[in-house]
Amino acid sequence: MMADASDVVLEATNLIKNYGTSCVVSGASVALHRGETFGLVGESGSGKSTVARMLLRLIEPSSGNIVYRPADGAAVDLTALSQRDMRPLRRKLAIVFQDPYAALNPRMSVQQILAEPFAIHSEQPTQGLNRRLHELLDEVGLPASALSRYPHEFSGGQRQRINIARALALRPEVLVLDEPVSALDVSVGAQVINLLRDLQQRHGLTCLFISHSMPLVRYLCHRVAVMQRGRIVESGTWQQVCDAPQQLYTKQLLAATPELSVPVNR
Repeated sequence: MMADASDVVLEATNLIKNYGTSCVVSGASVALHRGETFGLVGESGSGKSTVARMLLRLIEPSSGNIVYRPADGAAVDLTALSQRDMRPLRRKLAIVFQDPYAALNPRMSVQQILAEPFAIHSEQPTQGLNRRLHELLDEVGLPASALSRYPHEFSGGQRQRINIARALALRPEVLVLDEPVSALDVSVGAQVINLLRDLQQRHGLTCLFISHSMPLVRYLCHRVAVMQRGRIVESGTWQQVCDAPQQLYTKQLLAATPELSVPVNR
């Protein structure tokens, strides 16, 4: 269920990112409502992943404003914070990257990978670390025996489930999903998408879903924004953008992307 329109958790206004003389993102504004999945869609090079990383301050914006409104505190201007001051907030703002292989340290066991966020933030789960790690694996559909294994022992889809478990470790409010299934084959990707949808609904997560696939954002997202050459050219509910697009570019994206070949129903 989509949150009330006034309940904005993370909001960016007029984000700009320049690299030298090149403008990668030009005046992008997005607002994520509590408990919704917001889709940012566009072809490669449109600037959507750059926007996602700026929202989390993984990339510094050239200009613009980012405000985070936690459920248990006052609004925070993220663009005014140093990286040191950002650190306590990172437990509430998590990301799952596109490449499930590069995102995991091959020298660490799954137990070490999932325990790392707790060590970084000096946090001890109330029910005990071992129990929490088992709980995380169960949530993403992996057996407890996975804890003693290493990334090379898993398939791409399983690795992405480990990445998702790690992102959920500290119970974030906002989860950024940066093309989380683009490196997976269609059937495995559909299983991961259904898992993400289930987790979002179960935990009331606020998600930003980055994709080049209109069928995926139609299935997963409550609202959608379309990016072209660093600008948001169209936005609205998934019905408005996917079923009744106004911009030629959006229509071209819809025409260029085949429907999902694995059944996933709203």
